[in-house]
Amino acid sequence: MQLRNLKQNKNFKYLLSLGIILILLGIPSYLWTKSNVTTLAGRYNSPMSPVIMIPGSSATANRFDDLVKTVNRQYGEHHSLLKMTVHTNDTITYTGSIRPNDTRPFIVVGFENNKDGYANIKKQAAWFNQAFNKLKARYRFNNFNAFGHSNGGLIWTYFLEHYFDDSTINVNQMLTVGTPYNFEEKNTSNRTQMLNDLVKDRSKIPTDLTYYSVAGTQLYTDDGIVPLGSVDAGKYIYEGHIKRYTLITLTGDKAQHSDMIANTQFIDIFHQYIVGNGINNSSNSRTSKKVPDPQP
Repeated sequence: MQLRNLKQNKNFKYLLSLGIILILLGIPSYLWTKSNVTTLAGRYNSPMSPVIMIPGSSATANRFDDLVKTVNRQYGEHHSLLKMTVHTNDTITYTGSIRPNDTRPFIVVGFENNKDGYANIKKQAAWFNQAFNKLKARYRFNNFNAFGHSNGGLIWTYFLEHYFDDSTINVNQMLTVGTPYNFEEKNTSNRTQMLNDLVKDRSKIPTDLTYYSVAGTQLYTDDGIVPLGSVDAGKYIYEGHIKRYTLITLTGDKAQHSDMIANTQFIDIFHQYIVGNGINNSSNSRTSKKVPDPQP
């Protein structure tokens, strides 16, 4: 009888220990599942659809201050502006804020190391991914529009190919200005390593993206810095793969590389396609159009 009781006690202790272990293992799993479901539910129901902006090389997170002010003033709108700077030690500093109930805020992500060059573009894309992860965890939006000036467009492209997961978040529209997909090369038969790499990985870019690429043609061949052929080289990455690729050329006094974001016609394009989401057209198509700058 004592031996039987001893075995029963051992079995009871074993079952009790096993039960405690299962509970301890189950609690973190339950909490993670609950948190994950809550996050996904919040993202699904989120009304926010931000415009996320990346400046070019040598520019800071303040690069688009005037553009945001102009849009708010010209169209009588009240978009918030949040600016983030990712530092080389992976920390992020913030300026500004997003107003409660603002469904279309502007968010600018700049970099402490904002130098030019393909190696730096890859680093900046990784830093941008850190900022993007912070944003989607904090604001839980389920879609956004993308804007990049100059190398900002290259960072967006590398990010979409190497970091972006579109299973829970959609990028609707993207607009870039003066993005040098082939750097200073005018002839696309002389492809840089960067262009070759971006073309090779283009299959990773979301196919439902609508993309507008703006090129300045101050001298009808370039914007004073970036050759038209280099901007147009973006077609080898996007055309035929995404929903719609459109090349837009600006001419006139404010078609210079640094001045284009102050160009009247550009501001109209930016507001129509990025702030207002534009008009979605037929799939897998390309458009090329020229927009002259109004003469003074």
